[in-house]
Amino acid sequence: MSDSKDSLILVGAGGHAMACIDAIESQEVYSIVGLIGLAAEVGEFVCGYPVLGSDEDLEKIADTANYALVSVGAVDERERRLELIERVIKLGFLAPTVIAKSAQVSSHAVIGAGAVVMHGVVINAGAQVGQHCVINSQALIEHEARIADYTHVSTGVCVNGNATVGENSFIGSGTVIRNNISVGRNCFIGMTQSVIRNIPDNTRVINS
Repeated sequence: MSDSKDSLILVGAGGHAMACIDAIESQEVYSIVGLIGLAAEVGEFVCGYPVLGSDEDLEKIADTANYALVSVGAVDERERRLELIERVIKLGFLAPTVIAKSAQVSSHAVIGAGAVVMHGVVINAGAQVGQHCVINSQALIEHEARIADYTHVSTGVCVNGNATVGENSFIGSGTVIRNNISVGRNCFIGMTQSVIRNIPDNTRVINS
């Protein structure tokens, strides 16, 4: 890769990291130095990039890259993801904004630092995506919808116009959120839900 690109490490070396790598490579903005993974993953390669160390080694490699993207994406690791984001910020890493080449993002939308917009996503005019969000493949964020910081919008989700999703929430694959609806903070919405009324903070909505 070109030396003129900004250097980047990924913190997390699982399946979500692989998807992030594909989006990063398509954007052609950042040069991936390697990944941070679990201790058992050190020395392995993910999509051709080395796992340089484990979480405990973050401080040691802080000078190897300008940018760090937290690429832990598992549903049951949201707390660890937040902790890692806090650590990389304290260590002075910059947060990249990753937008896959195949995504369609309006020039009138706002995407926060640390956010990842995967392949096939559509984000329309007036939409806002917060910091360190994941907008996964084929999701639709309609006009003036607002996705707060640290939220994960899964594959094929439709967030309709003027809807709001609060901080650190998870929206499962195939879910549709009706226009003007508000989903609160720290919510978990399971797969293929139809969200047609406001959801309070800290609520879990799953199939029976």
